[in-house]
Amino acid sequence: MNFDTDQDLEAIREGVRRVCSNFDDDYWAAKDAAHEFPWEFYNALAEGGWVGIAIPEEFGGGGQGIAAASVMLEEIAASGAAMNGCSAVHLSIFGMEPVRKHAPELAAEILPRIASGDLHVAFGVTEPDAGTDTTSIRTRAVRDGDEYVITGAKVWTTKASLSQMCLLLVRTTPKEEAESRTDGISLFLVDLDDPAVDITPIPKLGRNAVVSCEVRYDGLRVPASRRIGDEGEGFRYILDGLNPERILIASEALGIGRAAVRKASEYAKERVIFDRPIGQNQGVAFPLAEAHMRLNAAELVIREAAWRYDNNLSCAEQANTAKYLASDAGFFAADRALQTFGGFGYASEYHVERYWREARLMKIAPVSQEMVANFISNKILGLPKSY
Repeated sequence: MNFDTDQDLEAIREGVRRVCSNFDDDYWAAKDAAHEFPWEFYNALAEGGWVGIAIPEEFGGGGQGIAAASVMLEEIAASGAAMNGCSAVHLSIFGMEPVRKHAPELAAEILPRIASGDLHVAFGVTEPDAGTDTTSIRTRAVRDGDEYVITGAKVWTTKASLSQMCLLLVRTTPKEEAESRTDGISLFLVDLDDPAVDITPIPKLGRNAVVSCEVRYDGLRVPASRRIGDEGEGFRYILDGLNPERILIASEALGIGRAAVRKASEYAKERVIFDRPIGQNQGVAFPLAEAHMRLNAAELVIREAAWRYDNNLSCAEQANTAKYLASDAGFFAADRALQTFGGFGYASEYHVERYWREARLMKIAPVSQEMVANFISNKILGLPKSY
C-alpha cells in the first residue's frame, strides 16, 4: 500500500479549484433559483480543457482516467457547486464510454466536439414504467431498411433540452421474444432536435440549474450507422459506463459532504450562544466529527474503485460500495450541517439547505441504495436474488 500524495492528482485539484473560485455559493444559489444552466461555469471549464479530461488524447481530450475525473468532480462539488456544477459536465466526462469502446467511427466524429465543450450529450435509459428494472424498458426501435424507427418515452434524461444528441437504450427485440432479459436491447446515438422528439422539463426538489426531462420519441428515424455495436447487445455495452458513473457519483457526494462540514464548522466556531461558541458543545461538535470520519472512510473506497478501473481490474463491488457509502456519508454530513445552523439552516442565504437537497438525490440516483444492496448481497455474498 502506498498513501503518498499523487502529485498529478493534486495538480488537477488545484487547477479545478482555481476555476471554481470564480463561482461562489451565491452564483450557484442564483442559478438554482432561476432554473438557469450555468453557462459561464461550463464555458470556463471547457476553455480550460476540463470537460474532456477523460476523453483520449487522440480525440482532443486530456487522456486521463477515472481517478482524475473523480477528483475533478469532487472538487467541483466541494466548491459549493454541489450537483448543479457536477451535472453540467458529468455526462460529457464519461457518459460516452460505450461509444468509444464499441463504435470507433462515431467516436471519431463526436468525441472531439464533446472534449471541446461544443457538443452536449444526454443519456436516455430510465422509463416511467421500468424505473431501475432496465430490462423492462418498452421504447422500441424497429428496423426499416437502412434505418430504425424509434417510438417510446424516457424520464429523468439530464440536460435533454440543452443537448444535441442522446445515447438512447431501446428494445430491438420484444422482451417476451428475447432469449434472456438482457438480450434484444440496443444502444443508439440519436439527434434530439428532430421534430419526432418532444422534450418536457420535470419540476423537481433540487439541482434545478440542470434540467431533467421527459423525452418522447414518436417515430424518430435513425440511420443504422448510429447504432452502437451489434444489435441486441446494448445492455452489455452500457455496463461499460455504469461502474465509472458510480465512482463519479460517489465523488460528487463526497464533495458535497466536504462543503457541508466546512461551512458548518466555520459557523459553529463563530456562532455564540450562552456566552460560548456552539462548536464547544459536544452535541454540535461530535456529529460534525462523525461526518468528517464517514467522508474519509468513503473516500478510501472511491480511490480504490477508481484505481482498479484505471488498471483494468474488476471493480463492480468497489464501485457500488463507493456509491453506497459516499451517498450515505454525504447526506449525513449535509443533514448534520443543516442541524448545526438550526433555523438558519433552513434559510437559503446560508446554502446548506441546497447542499441538503442535492445530497439527498445521491441516495436515489443513478441507482438507489437498495439496488446496490441487492447487487452486493446477490453477486458478492451469493445470497438468493430478491427480484
